[in-house]
Amino acid sequence: MTARIERPLSPHMQVYRWTLTMALSIVHRATGIALYVGTLLLVWWLVAAASGPAAYAHVQAFAGSIIGRLIVFGYTWALMHHMLSGIRHFVWDLGYGFKANEREALTWGALIGGIALTVLVWIIAYAIGGGR
Repeated sequence: MTARIERPLSPHMQVYRWTLTMALSIVHRATGIALYVGTLLLVWWLVAAASGPAAYAHVQAFAGSIIGRLIVFGYTWALMHHMLSGIRHFVWDLGYGFKANEREALTWGALIGGIALTVLVWIIAYAIGGGR
């Protein structure tokens, strides 16, 4: 009788060397989940706006607090990152960007672009008076 070789039935994290592409694929899933939660907060804001000045003032007070601004900033980043990672996945679905250097460029583009777009959106929002 031959000895059975103990190995995983499917690849596990300890088998692969971690890459930025792998990490951002996981982050893409996490930002998708964060967008669900953030969208519930957006619905809360819209319902409060439709409910009257008192309800709207309550939501605005929360959104204007430090915690509220951090949450809205995180929601903005999740939205931008998820959008750019979605474009990255779309490019792959079209059959492009699979060479190592292309894959890395798309991944870094999604990472840096998500941060840059988030900061840009917040600078524009403050410039037009949204940060008061």
